[in-house]
Amino acid sequence: MMKTLYILLITFLAVSCQYNTEPANVWVEEETTISKAQQIAQLKADGFEIWDYVDEATSDTIIMQQYFMVFLKSGPNRDQPNAQADSLQNLHMEHLGRMYEKGYADISGPFGDDGDLRGITIYNVPTLKMADSLANLDPMVKAGRLAIEIKPWWAGKGYPLR
Repeated sequence: MMKTLYILLITFLAVSCQYNTEPANVWVEEETTISKAQQIAQLKADGFEIWDYVDEATSDTIIMQQYFMVFLKSGPNRDQPNAQADSLQNLHMEHLGRMYEKGYADISGPFGDDGDLRGITIYNVPTLKMADSLANLDPMVKAGRLAIEIKPWWAGKGYPLR
């Protein structure tokens, strides 16, 4: 009886451990793509300045969008003690991180020299007033360590840096 029980147990284990060759049902989220016409309509509805043209070489519709390039310049108050300047730098980085996370800024970075122009942030917002407001929320700007100058800038929507 014990021998029969062992044989049944081994057979059960062997059958239950067989490799399943059936494909698993995996949830795959379909990528949603919207047409250029829908993109244009949405950008206009959101208040963005845009224009579009057809690229003769590819026949693709290129959407040009107005962004706002914020130049961060040395401000009038740069004599903070090191500890305060370091704290302001950390707050500045947190501010830029929030702008990126919320979709207000697309790219930021410092210049590689020690000149009056310290860095840039490209804001992806519909108006100069909004870019100005967001840039002025930067703790470094509030403290006077940085000053801003904003220029409207046109670029192809969705094109990566190369």
